[in-house]
Amino acid sequence: MPDFGNIKKINIKDIWQHEAQNFTPWLAINLEKLGESVGMDLEMIEQEASVGNFSLDILAKDLSTGHNVIIENQFGDTDHDHLGKMLTYAAGFDASKVIWISENVRDEHRQTIEWLNQRTDTDTQFFAIEIEVFKIDDSKPAYNFKPIVFPNEWRKSKKQSSSESASAKGEAYREYFQFLMDELRTKHSFTKARIAQPQSWYIFPTGISGISYGTSFAQGKRVRAELYIDVGDSEKNKGLFDWLFEKKQIIENEFGESLDWERLDDRRASRIAIYREGSIDDVEVLPEIRAWAIQELLKFRKAFSSHLKTYKSQVGL
Repeated sequence: MPDFGNIKKINIKDIWQHEAQNFTPWLAINLEKLGESVGMDLEMIEQEASVGNFSLDILAKDLSTGHNVIIENQFGDTDHDHLGKMLTYAAGFDASKVIWISENVRDEHRQTIEWLNQRTDTDTQFFAIEIEVFKIDDSKPAYNFKPIVFPNEWRKSKKQSSSESASAKGEAYREYFQFLMDELRTKHSFTKARIAQPQSWYIFPTGISGISYGTSFAQGKRVRAELYIDVGDSEKNKGLFDWLFEKKQIIENEFGESLDWERLDDRRASRIAIYREGSIDDVEVLPEIRAWAIQELLKFRKAFSSHLKTYKSQVGL
């Protein structure tokens, strides 16, 4: 007979004594795990971001769309004070995603978040998450982000598809990237994102804020896969690009193909890319294009990951 242990739920204050001083900083460096629970690739922007006289716990970015995400957390039960602040932060930062984390989501607040998801547009999503900590016998504690309320993507997609703003090309982009995203997530652990949007590009995390892998339909009926560098500072962007360019031969040998090294001196960002012919209108060859994009993104991760980690440890970003 199997020998099972006993699961015990731990008071989170035994793990994080103070919400602002302990839990929020811990959450800021564990956004990847939170993103996994809500189906997003989250990238940190700022802790304790100011909105008037108030201070938001965490301001992040959804890499898939580039939209702002606000994250408000509290110990104990959800309350009206945090609900009001959360909506204030959402307006102040023009956020498309709102995540409310607590120990317990009260019924009236669950109903409120569900109502907001039903009444808002397809770009706006509200999540209510409970944070739990468990132990099995005398094991190390393990945490869990438990989604209590999340948007009904089918309902919101249906609402958008019936609106006049939903174009046939937009839906073609959505379908193309949904298949691409699903394969990258389920087969290669490349992304946490789950729901594609009607846009011509997608970016994915490298593990370093401001640096991302991406694929897009570019001008001139071309498809691009790339490493995109934009940490918010032109000098730092060009410094990293030049450091990588010094290793051009090594990187291209690891990649297996020649790359386009685009320093983009007239812009803040820089890019290293590879191209092929293709358009979203090439319906018959879209599966081939998608397979190519996935293959190239995986090659970018293999060729650049260790170099980016080395640069971050040596120079810092």
